[in-house]
Amino acid sequence: MKTIAVIPARYESTRFPGKLLANLKGKPVIQYTYENVKKSGLFEDIIIATDDERIRKAVGSSKAKVIMTRNDHKSGTDRISEACSNLDFDLVVNVQGDEPFIDRDPLSKLIEVFSDPEIEVASLMSVLNRDHENPNIVKVVCDKDNFALYFSRSLIPYDRDKTGKAIFHQHIGVYAFRRKMLFEFVKLPLGYLERVEKLEQLRLLENGFRIKMVETNYHGTGIDTPEDLARAEREFG
Repeated sequence: MKTIAVIPARYESTRFPGKLLANLKGKPVIQYTYENVKKSGLFEDIIIATDDERIRKAVGSSKAKVIMTRNDHKSGTDRISEACSNLDFDLVVNVQGDEPFIDRDPLSKLIEVFSDPEIEVASLMSVLNRDHENPNIVKVVCDKDNFALYFSRSLIPYDRDKTGKAIFHQHIGVYAFRRKMLFEFVKLPLGYLERVEKLEQLRLLENGFRIKMVETNYHGTGIDTPEDLARAEREFG
């Protein structure tokens, strides 16, 4: 399969405008994300899809390939679809621009599941070991074959008996789509649950598609708030 990576990089953010250009130990967040994806050596092409000249200029020194997109996309996957409309690929991996510490191992495991021709879309998860009630950390529950049943900003499953033995998983915002599935996804109407939770992946579940979840030890440092940036600085290196 010809596998490419696309990094959606929107400037505006409700909770942290301009977060991808925030300084993290001397470089913008988006620069780390791009460099780590490139370092993985897994992709035939890597593209940053953005709607803002400030981001394009910020990554210019790295000679990253940048595709300018519209600024009215509802989700990162919608943005990726526009960027990919004229590209040749079989599999595209969507790496959120605010994942500066992404590395080869989780990306490799994500790509490997597509050896099963039945898998059309997959994503990452890891055991949640902090901030269980934080709505910025998305949780996921799966069936016995690790296909997602539901994603939520609430803590799921609910430990009714307070046993303390419940295992919670956080969703890592990295997706992989076969070509056909990517373009099918963006044609689907926004669903009720997607609008309520503000989680684009629910659009697939609401329309009967399955998402294969790949468990990894990578916990991510998605930067959604200034507090997340401060934590990333503490964890840097």
